[in-house]
Amino acid sequence: MWDARYAGDDYVYGTAPNDFLAGQLDRLPRGRALCLGEGEGRNAVFLAQQGHEVLAVDASATGMAKARRLARERGVEIETRVADLAVFPIAPGQWDLIVSVFCHLPPPLRRNVHRAVVAGLRPGGAFLLEAYTPRQLEFGTGGPPARELMMSLESLREELRGLDFAHGVETEREVVEGSLHTGRGAVVQVLALKG
Repeated sequence: MWDARYAGDDYVYGTAPNDFLAGQLDRLPRGRALCLGEGEGRNAVFLAQQGHEVLAVDASATGMAKARRLARERGVEIETRVADLAVFPIAPGQWDLIVSVFCHLPPPLRRNVHRAVVAGLRPGGAFLLEAYTPRQLEFGTGGPPARELMMSLESLREELRGLDFAHGVETEREVVEGSLHTGRGAVVQVLALKG
């Protein structure tokens, strides 16, 4: 499905970074960054431009090829890995920053990944997430068509136990990110820190 979605020359979610990620840049620790479900690479490339050492992970080989192309065009280097998050190992204590932008997973897998995120951060590390909430189904402007794939702040506080929430809100905002995320959206935004 994702290889087909990313098959064209256009970047379906654009080449600019996610607004929430860009807006939180000054609060993010520098160092090794892991981007989960990174698609075509827009956030990974942005972080590399800010001096991070970036690993982008996605199940789509097509998406990762476009991520490498975007990095070349922007004059930066990123590492890419084609992997299913169900089997990709997030090594404990290895990451200064982990980013998950509109990476919607089935709840059991999401809980497993989020536990691995908490363990994977170094002390002082940060996890940044933006995802759609169930209210997004009323808008129909992007995201999966299934309520169980959406996230709430309450569930994220539980799944990310062990991190301190520096920022955590459910809100509505205009999401203009390529052709597939355009319009009013219901989102949850989290910046959580490891002590």
